Amino acid sequence: MNKIISVIIPAYNEEKRIVNTLLAVKGISQIQNILVMDDGSKDHTFLKASSVQGIEVVRKEVNEGKGKALYEGIERVIEDADIIVFADADLEESAKDIEKLIIPIIEDVADVTIAKFPSAKKKGGFGLVKKLAKTGVYINTGRQLDTVLSGQRAFKKEVIQHINHSYTGYGVELGMTIDILNNGYRIQEIEVNMHHNETGRDLSGFIHRGRQFFQILRVLIKKTIVTTLKKR
Repeated sequence: MNKIISVIIPAYNEEKRIVNTLLAVKGISQIQNILVMDDGSKDHTFLKASSVQGIEVVRKEVNEGKGKALYEGIERVIEDADIIVFADADLEESAKDIEKLIIPIIEDVADVTIAKFPSAKKKGGFGLVKKLAKTGVYINTGRQLDTVLSGQRAFKKEVIQHINHSYTGYGVELGMTIDILNNGYRIQEIEVNMHHNETGRDLSGFIHRGRQFFQILRVLIKKTIVTTLKKR
């Protein structure tokens, strides 16, 4: 039986990249449904996304963050989907590599796949956010992963149904990863040739990474407390 595959794309102010991303995703033959959650964009993201035929676009009037957009998207697709994919809106043509995430789940060699990007082309931060996330996953699960923060993921439906849906901000991927591993599901990290809009070593880049760091730290503190209590 063919699997019904739905892709959820949260988007905020991505008018320049969203169309190319959607066209690339549409070109993947296994995918039946594509849902864009426009998270209160202040530009023309909604209009650009709506111009692509065969795409469902939902406009949220207020920006509430990626986590909330994803959870609302899950509620819209979960009933009919067998496999659910998360994809960022700024992947452009490289979104075609989402197919690499889908195949291991169709073949039942993984319950969740996470995209492993090539090394960044320009210098960003100093790796503190990634190290924090990787360390947090290891402390809470005993597993080491390289792709803890990657937003490009594919899930079996049952996995989505058995993980916490309360994570917010940049802690979404981290919290989900810990839940997935602690529930015994199989994760595969898949090498892809994807790329997205990278932040540099300028003021806005450091503000972005600072926000990431503290939101991830907040999730880890809660998770580590729970893990410690369970071991007692």
